[in-house]
Amino acid sequence: MSATMLLVHGGHHGAWVWEKLQKELAEQGWASATVDLPSAVRDTSAPEPLPGVHDDALVIRDAIDAIHGPVVVVAHSYAGVPVTEATAGAANVTHLVYVAAYVPDIGESMFGAHGIPTPPTLAGLRPAENPDLNLPGAFYDGDLNNPDTAAAIARLVPQTVRGDFETVTRAAWHTIPSSYVIPENDISITATVAERMAARTGAVHRVPGHHAPFYSNPKEFAALLTRIA
Repeated sequence: MSATMLLVHGGHHGAWVWEKLQKELAEQGWASATVDLPSAVRDTSAPEPLPGVHDDALVIRDAIDAIHGPVVVVAHSYAGVPVTEATAGAANVTHLVYVAAYVPDIGESMFGAHGIPTPPTLAGLRPAENPDLNLPGAFYDGDLNNPDTAAAIARLVPQTVRGDFETVTRAAWHTIPSSYVIPENDISITATVAERMAARTGAVHRVPGHHAPFYSNPKEFAALLTRIA
């Protein structure tokens, strides 16, 4: 039985970011599924406590449990954190693919990987445009005049601070085979720790594209996933 690809988006995004890749995967005969992580907040009037890593992990685990047969989980950027938590002990997960992603160990958080101290409170939202951390163009090709990039940026939503700083209690990559994908032209903050994160996985691959290579280069990315899976 072929594996189902569970595609988990990064911060500020939604399942929409995988649509181009899903089309390519379907043409190659692969089934895929996606989730919308609650830490990417679409209703900014929602009360505290806002969702964080562990809320995202529950959504991911529910999606895994709903799939009959083997699952390859593909985690982009921030999603590496809740995926690392959610997949621990999941018997049908055969491989973890971290794409320009965080690969935390127990007790580690996303921003902790950059040495950013945990704030006194985890309440609040972080906008997609944050000059101290990331500019939205860095998620794609950095070219705000590119209509495709502009359209994607317009769909970004705020991310919870809780998602930035909550730590994992389990680290599935210790027991589940894993791979890391480094985009050749990633200009995001994640790129500054990518080599260190990749060293925790079993294999490292490099692909054309920017921080979201499956968005800018879906055909090449689908070919890589086929080789990994």
